[in-house]
Amino acid sequence: MVRAVKQDSELPLFSPPSRKFITISELNDLIKATLETRLDALWVQGEISNFRVPPSGHFYFTLKDEQSQISAVMFRRQGTRLRFVPENGMAVLCYGRVSLYSVRGDLQLYVEDLEPQGQGALSVAFEQLKTKLAAEGLFAAERKRALPFLPRSIGIVTSDRGAALHDMLRILRDRFADRRVVLRPVKVQGDGAGREIAAGIADLNQAGTVDVIIVGRGGGSLEDLWAFNEEIVARAICASRIPVVSAVGHEIDFTIADFVADQRAPTPTAAAEMVVPRRLDLLDQIQTLELQLKRCMDVKFANAREIFTSWVKRLADPGRRLRENQQRVDELSVDLLRRLQDRLRACKEQLNQQGGRLHALSPLAVLERGYSIAHKLPDEHIVKDAAALDAGDLLRITFAAGKALCRVEGKE
Repeated sequence: MVRAVKQDSELPLFSPPSRKFITISELNDLIKATLETRLDALWVQGEISNFRVPPSGHFYFTLKDEQSQISAVMFRRQGTRLRFVPENGMAVLCYGRVSLYSVRGDLQLYVEDLEPQGQGALSVAFEQLKTKLAAEGLFAAERKRALPFLPRSIGIVTSDRGAALHDMLRILRDRFADRRVVLRPVKVQGDGAGREIAAGIADLNQAGTVDVIIVGRGGGSLEDLWAFNEEIVARAICASRIPVVSAVGHEIDFTIADFVADQRAPTPTAAAEMVVPRRLDLLDQIQTLELQLKRCMDVKFANAREIFTSWVKRLADPGRRLRENQQRVDELSVDLLRRLQDRLRACKEQLNQQGGRLHALSPLAVLERGYSIAHKLPDEHIVKDAAALDAGDLLRITFAAGKALCRVEGKE
């Protein structure tokens, strides 16, 4: 028998399960853990944008393609290993892991390594540094100096174990065995090589015992020669007070040091040939110049001899010319004396005439005609008007012969 059960309309058909909650931090941590365990490290291709470097030294940028983008970060420790500086618009390959930045819930690519796409990192670094130093004027031709013609002492900054050193020493010994060579041994590749090369250049400058410096090494790959592409080496060459010859690798190899140096040699051997001429060549040049000088002197003497001969012929009898000149001097002397006497007589007559005129105008001549001059004392003023006198004034009267003191009794 089935008993119908009355359903209570107030009771739910199903009992709801108990609800479970997680926090935002727990959710982000869960997503982060899932990404890191499910997704391995991978290479990602894209273009850099919004690149920035805060004081912390970390690299922050956006990696994008034509349709999507993702935030990326490369921490300072990994960034210092890069040979180049990332730039906006640069196509790159990034190696790293995708994870979540839990604080903000941002999905990010944490980059461990970075390579330029289609061009090696060293090539990019080379072009970046080349552009930078060129803009600063380190490659300018006007700052390049000429090498000394025959240096007494040559400084060499290179490895003391390489074949390049032996080649240079052989060339220097064959050309001028008495030239002094100062070697500053350094590492020429590997970590710290750039700093050692720069220090070697600075040491030779500080010592001041060499006239020219050769900096270089034998050939190798771009990685092997990279120490000579470092900025510290370029600036050391620029700061050198002594002319520097860059001799790195083979003729086809170019480094930043080549552009900064005062001279670039295609090989270390060529550098040794460049700084010291061959003794035999100099002796040949001296002999050639000696012969040219002798020929020039012979020609000069021959020309002088011809000129002397022609002048001798033109002179004929120099004694006759001298006698003629003596006679001419006598005639001129007599004429000069006559002219001088005539001039003196004319001046004497003119002086007498002017003297007579001056005497006629002299006050003394007036006094001789019976006139006198009255001076009022004590100021010695000449009295021209009786109105200027008062009774009792003292006067000195000058006559043609003698003077007299008078006192005014009255005036009319």
